[in-house]
Amino acid sequence: MRFDYDVIVIGAGHAGCEAACAAANLGVRTLLITMDMNKIAQMSCNPAVGGIAKGQIVREIDALGGQMGIVTDLTAIQFRMLNRSKGPAMWSPRAQSDRARFIHQWRSIIENTDNLYMWQDSVVSLIIEEGKVCGVHTALGVDFKAVAVVLTAGTFLSGLMHIGRVKIQGGRISEPASYGITEQLRDAGFTVGRMKTGTPVRIDSRSIDFSQAVVQEGDNDFHKFSYLPNVKRTLVQRPCWMVYTNERVHQILRDGLPDSPLYNGQIQSVGPRYCPSIETKIVTFADKTSHQLFLEPEGETTHEFYLNGFSSSLPLQVQIDALHQIPALRNVQIYRPGYAIEYDYFDPTQLYHTLETKLLSNLYFAGQVNGTTGYEEAAGQGLVAGINAALRVRGDEPFVLGRDEAYIGVLIDDLVTKGVDEPYRMFTSRAEYRILLRQDDADMRLTEKSHAIGLATDERYQLMLDKRRQRDELVEFSRNYSIRADIFNEFADSLGTSPLKQGTKLYDLILRPQLSVMSLANVVPALARHLDTIEETRRDEIIEAAEILIKYQGYIDRERQIADKIARLENVKLRGKIVYNDVKALSTEARQKLTRIDPETVAQASRIPGISPSDVNILLLLLGR
Repeated sequence: MRFDYDVIVIGAGHAGCEAACAAANLGVRTLLITMDMNKIAQMSCNPAVGGIAKGQIVREIDALGGQMGIVTDLTAIQFRMLNRSKGPAMWSPRAQSDRARFIHQWRSIIENTDNLYMWQDSVVSLIIEEGKVCGVHTALGVDFKAVAVVLTAGTFLSGLMHIGRVKIQGGRISEPASYGITEQLRDAGFTVGRMKTGTPVRIDSRSIDFSQAVVQEGDNDFHKFSYLPNVKRTLVQRPCWMVYTNERVHQILRDGLPDSPLYNGQIQSVGPRYCPSIETKIVTFADKTSHQLFLEPEGETTHEFYLNGFSSSLPLQVQIDALHQIPALRNVQIYRPGYAIEYDYFDPTQLYHTLETKLLSNLYFAGQVNGTTGYEEAAGQGLVAGINAALRVRGDEPFVLGRDEAYIGVLIDDLVTKGVDEPYRMFTSRAEYRILLRQDDADMRLTEKSHAIGLATDERYQLMLDKRRQRDELVEFSRNYSIRADIFNEFADSLGTSPLKQGTKLYDLILRPQLSVMSLANVVPALARHLDTIEETRRDEIIEAAEILIKYQGYIDRERQIADKIARLENVKLRGKIVYNDVKALSTEARQKLTRIDPETVAQASRIPGISPSDVNILLLLLGR
């Protein structure tokens, strides 16, 4: 066995798997080290991928040639497109996955990826020479050497779980914590903090009274995560269910607060604001008499259900007593209680946009060690870190995504520019250019960039080109084809729209909110014939892409103009050109934060909290702008 590699990835969660596959697929010899090869890409919390803004990230991962979208589609037991009542900038795909098959599918991908190797062990320290990381040392006493190392340890660094007053060391239930790396990096000068997350009780579905729950069926249309047409959902689709808490539940939870680690001082770290525990909900929203809970199946055939919305670290008996007050869960049996977990993370302002650390060369961080929460956020970071680690090995230029190019770009820029004071979760509201960052066109935005560095395959690139051509041909056809007023008016009432006074272009009819390409194809034979020329396996996807472009072109163009104006500041390089502490015209806060974060460009500097427009103007003056 060889002990030298180009890239080593520590941890095989969602970030680690994407990082390892990306590096290996870019042609560098890669080693993925994990404590348990049977829990690769374990869905530690809910058995779902995607959601608001998170679904866009998964689409971007797929467009770049990552794996999460493919694995999710192949293991999905329910798919829904959220926010369909809103504009397409807000549409967000989400899928329930079969937890066991998700792991199996990921392991199959990893084991069949060229240049990618695995080792089951725990890393206890990094090998550092002259300010550069050049390998790792493991608990089994093995030294592995590498050009670059990617740390994706998730919640395992000094992990500590809480169930009431019971404390258990571990990175996940029944799995040991990891020690050594935090202490070493703290000694090297890294700023280290503690964060907290949690997970709900797991329920035996045979003890649920589903007649007391509201069913939530999935969608059954063409939407999915992967842009590859041969990747399809094949598993039996299962519904989710909705139930509600009540005042009796809340009273039991309130009575249990003295034994809650969150309220008795046992937990000191910060938890996720937007995914609070049930005890946090009843305290923060004391006036609410009920909260929604979602019963989500863990697999195609298993009886195990996840109770989304009931994350808790309260004592076991308190959790059970509270659940028994929900009609559908009156006789509930559980597999295990919910618990909270505290873990170490590193201030992400200590990173460049490549996710390489500023203090140690050739060391990259991705996932929850950067203060984020969520599989999707972790996977997006892992993909970028793996790409840049491989590019470092190859001696190529780094790969960085802008805020106007991808939600992944927004995520990373927020982390390295603003830092975090609570677990970071992506939302559409965080992206100022969300009309440009829709889930339907991630392939148009990103596949060409990924193909240029060798990650997206020729097949994927050609699929994108074919889709773009057919989409644009449909848009052009609608611009050029005119329909006579008398012909259209015969169908106007049935289409729910006003009649025409004169002939008009098909394009202008599609602009009407009541009309769609498909509804017009039923009354315009020429349009129907054109649609028949579109590749059948992706026809619905291409029609939707064309329709969105037509209906929202004005908004898209306006947002593109704004993004282009801001992009001018992205091109004004700043790093290494100014000694901020010498510029007394800058505010004290600006001098401190600019020195600490060391922004790459003026645009990045402008996004640092506390940097005022006048500070930005001073920087531009000093740069001769």
